Amino acid sequence: MPGNVNYEVQLDTLVRGEWGESEWFQPRIGIVPPSTAVLTMTRAMLSGSDVFTAMQEMRSDDLGKTWGAPRKHATLDRRPWRDGWEVCPCDLTPAWHAASGRLLITGHTAYYTPDNAVNCTAENPRDIVYSVYDAARAQWAEWKTMDVPDRDRFYWAAAGCSQRVDLEDGTILLPIYSMDRRELTETIWQACFFSTVVRCAFDGTTLTWLENGDELSVPDVRGLYEPSLTRFDGRYFLTLRNDLRGYVATSADGLHYAAPVPWSFDDGGELGSYNTQQHWVTHSDGLFLTYTRRGANNDHVIRHRAPLFMAEVDPDRLCVLRDTERIIVPEYGAQLGNFGTVNASATESWLVTSECMHGDAHDPMNVELTRRRGADNRVWLARIRWDRLNERAT
Repeated sequence: MPGNVNYEVQLDTLVRGEWGESEWFQPRIGIVPPSTAVLTMTRAMLSGSDVFTAMQEMRSDDLGKTWGAPRKHATLDRRPWRDGWEVCPCDLTPAWHAASGRLLITGHTAYYTPDNAVNCTAENPRDIVYSVYDAARAQWAEWKTMDVPDRDRFYWAAAGCSQRVDLEDGTILLPIYSMDRRELTETIWQACFFSTVVRCAFDGTTLTWLENGDELSVPDVRGLYEPSLTRFDGRYFLTLRNDLRGYVATSADGLHYAAPVPWSFDDGGELGSYNTQQHWVTHSDGLFLTYTRRGANNDHVIRHRAPLFMAEVDPDRLCVLRDTERIIVPEYGAQLGNFGTVNASATESWLVTSECMHGDAHDPMNVELTRRRGADNRVWLARIRWDRLNERAT
């Protein structure tokens, strides 16, 4: 019965400031049992959008009580491409793979021109990226790309910002999104993504594509992308980003889905989350969605990407229970929409995000506006402390 799981939130600041030409961006956490937490994030340049450098890591060996300083990993940095271009792994999410006993991170590539501008055209493909963590040495392996079965169909393929589900047999259900080479015109803004879930094999070193499920899209601008997957009460739930509104779809097997429907509240009102991610927090007794939305006195925030909310989902009606909505991370003028969630233990789930310092909705490149409202490029860790054990994390 929805609405019967309670929790408290402790909000910690892991690191702050240090911004000048760049900022902390897209933090996410993976757990190496029993008590090691590995936070990954990148430095993004404030001179443009999605201009990334090497991934950095903060590590805790006491389940988040104390953290080491950020440390850059050359194995997850840019590489030379051609004609002065560079290629970089980005939008990475780490998650523990129990069958192999490895922390596996997945994301995708981005290409940068010689003048350090991100390239979003058909000129270069986009590839699914992964790397494996050596917890004993605190080192990430050199990043690799996963082979795809059809280079034209999966020409612009990405596993960016996604939550995956690992099955009992060790195979992985990895949600991805892509654009077909034959439909991709000048830029990604003129075509539609489709999303699908790929069943993968992983032997502790190599990630292999086995099959993919239904391809989901809508005709609205840029289609459906940045999907995140969870499993609850024997069913699979996929939340999907769209430029105009968020969508949700369900499946019995994780590969084949009913038609996606827009997210709404239980009173029929539109959720108001658009053009950014939503992610799951899954308790054994309740399914929760984390998101940003319009209508929160936040018109000054770019794409209304703050504050960050969490609310319980009615899994049968596929809607968010309005009365359960809570602000998990407050708004200080900065965007919070690039974030991650993880079940850290049987008693705590975590949400991690950073304050994006790109101005406001009316003057996007004026960092001073964001700072005046109180933002300081904090990396926030919200500890969601449950009132009962979460068997999903035991």
